[in-house]
Amino acid sequence: MRMFPVYAPKLIVKHARIFFNGVIWVKDLGRLEFSYGRFLLPKKSLPQVRQAILELNALIESQHDQPA
Repeated sequence: MRMFPVYAPKLIVKHARIFFNGVIWVKDLGRLEFSYGRFLLPKKSLPQVRQAILELNALIESQHDQPA
């Protein structure tokens, strides 16, 4: 489990894309799980957690669409 002391979307996405499956902890958001390079939305979550997960997945998609 990787711990991020601040919410840094680009670093979090980089970690998720490298490790593909796992769990991270972000201060003020809590535990976030990712599988197949995408963050999983829990059934019950706070609005700020939901917004952060949607933002991270959108960032992953935008990076996926860019040519290497």
